Amino acid sequence: MAGSSFGENFRVTTWGESHGKAIGAVVDGVPAGIPLCEEDIQVFLDRRKPGTSSITTPRKEDDKVEILSGIFDGKTTGTPISLLVRNTSQHSSDYNEIASYYRPGHADYTYDQKYGFRDYRGGGRSSGRETIGRVCGGAIAAKVLKELGIEVYSYTSSIGPYSINPDTIDTTNIGKFPTGLPDKELNDLALTFLEECKAKKDSAGGSVVCTATGLPAGLGEPVFDKLDAQISKALFSIGAVKAVEFGDGLEASKSTGSENNDAFESVDGKIRKKTNHSGGVLGGLSDGSPLVVKAYFKPTPSISKPQQTVKQDGTPIEVEIKGRHDPIIVPRAVVVVESMVNIVLVDALLSGLGSRIDNLKKIYL
Repeated sequence: MAGSSFGENFRVTTWGESHGKAIGAVVDGVPAGIPLCEEDIQVFLDRRKPGTSSITTPRKEDDKVEILSGIFDGKTTGTPISLLVRNTSQHSSDYNEIASYYRPGHADYTYDQKYGFRDYRGGGRSSGRETIGRVCGGAIAAKVLKELGIEVYSYTSSIGPYSINPDTIDTTNIGKFPTGLPDKELNDLALTFLEECKAKKDSAGGSVVCTATGLPAGLGEPVFDKLDAQISKALFSIGAVKAVEFGDGLEASKSTGSENNDAFESVDGKIRKKTNHSGGVLGGLSDGSPLVVKAYFKPTPSISKPQQTVKQDGTPIEVEIKGRHDPIIVPRAVVVVESMVNIVLVDALLSGLGSRIDNLKKIYL
């Protein structure tokens, strides 16, 4: 299978299946000398692991990471870092009956068409557990960004009909509530809404916002490898993401040029923008203001409500999906979005080293 690696200079390759022995990643291009231990990665994995609240799948997994290579004396060596997380709570029998039919909203049909057969146990590589490898890579990338004073944070922006007001967000509430919404009142309303969805054997969608501060201007490669293009590719590679926008996003299409353009000013000899409608990207390059990107997720496709589908031979049937599934993907996907943005930013930082001769002189002269 091609397409399991992402990045050029900072490269993450994920491997493993939902119901296989383990899930993991190989991260290459990590600069040497960065302090790194398993706990640095574990704090990220704990944010996405299942069984942590009433709105996540009851599948119980410790998701304990093991670092197999690339570390010596507590620091990165510059060689590939191999990471492993063992699967310990597979209920493969829950999926036996779906071997003969295609689940609505899943990749069952398309995998069958591409490969001629599929691993139906939890979706195999198309399972959400594949994101464990991404989160491992994102946790390592976060260590690189921290060394450079760059901060990346993410939160649930909306669940069903409930949306956070970005102008009044209290960042101290990020990560406090089970929905990921950084607002107690909205969190409670969303929890009630999700319980209603569960009672109806249904699921819900939502969105995640990711912000990066402290970025230098000029990150990204013009034309095909623009910073926003690379981040969009990274986020669209996450299962269930159906739309991505930067800054004002869709609203920019409804505004005028005079409303949407960000005016520049000079403060204490430093050039900056007065507003940030662009979301921190101009011409595909970072502009020094906060990067703001939003990813929209579809509802969890695995629902126990009756649905119409067909068997592999085309026979129409009605199905009710069994197994352990999240009523909403978004809360556990917050750290996945953050991780993919981390990976793109580190890759862009390393790529940018060769963009100017004075950068090379600083390193080699």
